[in-house]
Amino acid sequence: MSPELLEEGTRARLEHEQREAQKDSSGGSASFGRVVRALEPDFAHGVALYLDDVTVSFDGFKALNALSLMIRVGELRAIIGPNGAGKTTMMDVITGKTRPDAGSVSFGQNIDLLRLRENQIAEAGIGRKFQKPTVFEQLSVFENLELALKGERGVRAALWHALRGEQRDRIDEVMTQTHLADQASRQAGLLSHGQKQWLEIGMLLMQDPKLLLLDEPVAGMTDEETERTAELFLSLEGKHSLVVVEHDMKFVDQITEGRKTVTVLHEGSVLAEGLLSAVQADERVVEVYLGR
Repeated sequence: MSPELLEEGTRARLEHEQREAQKDSSGGSASFGRVVRALEPDFAHGVALYLDDVTVSFDGFKALNALSLMIRVGELRAIIGPNGAGKTTMMDVITGKTRPDAGSVSFGQNIDLLRLRENQIAEAGIGRKFQKPTVFEQLSVFENLELALKGERGVRAALWHALRGEQRDRIDEVMTQTHLADQASRQAGLLSHGQKQWLEIGMLLMQDPKLLLLDEPVAGMTDEETERTAELFLSLEGKHSLVVVEHDMKFVDQITEGRKTVTVLHEGSVLAEGLLSAVQADERVVEVYLGR
């Protein structure tokens, strides 16, 4: 999460709140008797994310080829596939970085993500973790999480603003959740690679996202860090929807626990879907991905 994105997201949030403040209680869109604000996803049908026939072409190459995918509210979904399968492009489309040639992408039942800018998508409740951690290395762990607080403050003002008790409690909660409670005052640049990954995930959690997109989160981690990351993701399941793109099959096994759905992408489409044991036994998957 870069400083620029944090500032842009804060600015967009303020503008949105100002617009909403000018409306009366009927200013939102009604759904099942409830008022739903413009960037508040409606999960009444239990679906967090839906991609329908999404196609993306680059110079004639189809990075995504009529991709359809559904993620339920609170679900932890593992996405696997060989290099070039379309995993990163899929995340780029969801977060607004890439616009598809065709198809639709919905967040909840009321938000068309293809009509929003990247910062609006983040404001709506979608957080993305890239493979390489991006933290404020000169600041402490606590200060990094403080900057990421979801509130009415810009990045420059954040460190000079007195924290309320509940805000401190939230930072302490996230530090404990991400195994960083004993590193609160440590400079982020001195953390191990795995700890930096946890810190960036913690910064996303401070924004209270409804959907987390996590791109190869355990790449470069030790076995112990990988195991603790699996514990972290399992603790987030249910409170958040998680889409985890990963090549480490042991880690995929840990987070899916033999009972969660795994999606295999190949050439921009869903090749197989089901329990990890089932997709590992699928001859098509063996041929294109597992190589055995």
